[in-house]
Amino acid sequence: MAAWHSRNADLTQPHPALTEYYGDPREREAFVRQLFDSSAADYDRINGIMSLGSGAWYRRRVLRDHGLAPRHRVLDIAVGTGLLAREAAGIVQPEGLVVGLDPSFGMLAQARASLALPLVQGRAEALPFQDASFDMVTMGYALRHMADFGSVFAEFRRVLKPGGKLLVLEIARAENRFVQAAAMLWLGRIIPALCGLMMPRRQGRLLMQYYWDTIEECVPAATIEAELRASGFLDVGSTATLGVFREYAGVTPPA
Repeated sequence: MAAWHSRNADLTQPHPALTEYYGDPREREAFVRQLFDSSAADYDRINGIMSLGSGAWYRRRVLRDHGLAPRHRVLDIAVGTGLLAREAAGIVQPEGLVVGLDPSFGMLAQARASLALPLVQGRAEALPFQDASFDMVTMGYALRHMADFGSVFAEFRRVLKPGGKLLVLEIARAENRFVQAAAMLWLGRIIPALCGLMMPRRQGRLLMQYYWDTIEECVPAATIEAELRASGFLDVGSTATLGVFREYAGVTPPA
């Protein structure tokens, strides 16, 4: 697939409108929210199958590698069912703080059932927190669902303290065509089929089909890194684990 990059006036979008799921780009946010609401009860099961049970170990390692430490204050955006927030809390508590935010009431309901953390309903484009409130902002596998990188990254920077760290985990297209073919087979074919067989809710399979299509159509890593720099982040970079699990990082300017 050729790289796609749209900058509409003030918007930098992660991928073109996927019209097989919604008819107009303005409908994307409502579609995504409803999709996650309706598949929330199955989400952890889907994730466990997709990651072959290795997700918790990977999240914990990445958080530590990027400097998360005891007593830190963390905002986990698109907290979902709390998979990343749970690992962050295990590192920063008892003296630190992890706050989770998500637009999906269904996902937050699942998170509240297993996490004793502050959880807030809200959007990444308009974070309901004061400036310079957190040592680290994290986001796990949700950047492809944002409407505009520029406004989201500006909010990330606003709520971070001077010298605060941003860590965004994503699944991206692999540069190696053999790795990409393997990822497409697993994530794009086998996982949706397994979801259809194992889960009574149709939305579980639909979620994974949409998940893969957003991976296939997402802008390249260089575009995301450029947007982070344009938003004022320093030391911007990304690394890829197994070719597809990408970690974007940046730091806010010092005081």
